[in-house]
Amino acid sequence: MPLEAGLLEILACPACHAPLKEQDKEQETELLCTGQDCGLAYPVRDGIPVLLVDEARRPA
Repeated sequence: MPLEAGLLEILACPACHAPLKEQDKEQETELLCTGQDCGLAYPVRDGIPVLLVDEARRPA
Protein backbone atom coordinates (compact mmCIF):
# COMPACT_ATOMS: atom_id res chain seq x y z
CA MET A 1 0.00 0.00 0.00
CA PRO A 2 1.66 3.24 -1.11
CA LEU A 3 1.98 6.07 1.36
CA GLU A 4 0.52 9.49 0.67
CA ALA A 5 3.02 11.85 -0.96
CA GLY A 6 2.41 14.53 1.68
CA LEU A 7 3.26 12.11 4.47
CA LEU A 8 6.43 10.92 2.76
CA GLU A 9 7.62 14.54 2.38
CA ILE A 10 7.59 15.19 6.14
CA LEU A 11 9.00 11.87 7.37
CA ALA A 12 12.69 11.65 8.27
CA CYS A 13 14.98 8.93 9.55
CA PRO A 14 14.88 8.94 13.37
CA ALA A 15 18.57 7.95 13.52
CA CYS A 16 20.16 10.57 11.25
CA HIS A 17 17.24 12.84 10.19
CA ALA A 18 17.81 12.26 6.46
CA PRO A 19 14.79 12.07 4.12
CA LEU A 20 13.16 8.69 3.51
CA LYS A 21 12.14 7.15 0.19
CA GLU A 22 9.56 4.45 -0.37
CA GLN A 23 10.55 1.07 -1.78
CA ASP A 24 8.30 -1.86 -2.57
CA LYS A 25 10.05 -5.14 -1.85
CA GLU A 26 8.09 -8.24 -2.91
CA GLN A 27 4.78 -7.79 -1.03
CA GLU A 28 6.23 -5.49 1.64
CA THR A 29 6.82 -1.76 1.64
CA GLU A 30 9.84 -0.21 3.32
CA LEU A 31 11.05 3.31 3.89
CA LEU A 32 14.74 3.62 3.09
CA CYS A 33 16.96 6.25 4.65
CA THR A 34 18.75 8.31 2.02
CA GLY A 35 21.63 9.20 4.35
CA GLN A 36 24.98 7.93 3.07
CA ASP A 37 26.21 6.64 6.42
CA CYS A 38 22.88 5.32 7.73
CA GLY A 39 20.85 3.48 5.08
CA LEU A 40 18.37 1.89 7.51
CA ALA A 41 15.17 0.35 6.10
CA TYR A 42 12.02 0.88 8.17
CA PRO A 43 9.02 -1.43 7.71
CA VAL A 44 5.52 -0.27 6.84
CA ARG A 45 2.87 -2.43 8.51
CA ASP A 46 -0.79 -2.07 7.55
CA GLY A 47 0.00 1.27 5.91
CA ILE A 48 1.68 2.65 9.05
CA PRO A 49 5.44 3.43 9.01
CA VAL A 50 7.26 1.88 11.96
CA LEU A 51 10.00 4.45 12.57
CA LEU A 52 11.77 2.70 15.41
CA VAL A 53 15.52 2.19 15.07
CA ASP A 54 15.19 -1.17 16.88
CA GLU A 55 12.71 -2.36 14.19
CA ALA A 56 14.81 -1.15 11.23
CA ARG A 57 16.73 -3.47 8.95
CA ARG A 58 20.40 -2.78 8.24
CA PRO A 59 21.36 -2.79 4.55
CA ALA A 60 23.09 -5.90 3.29
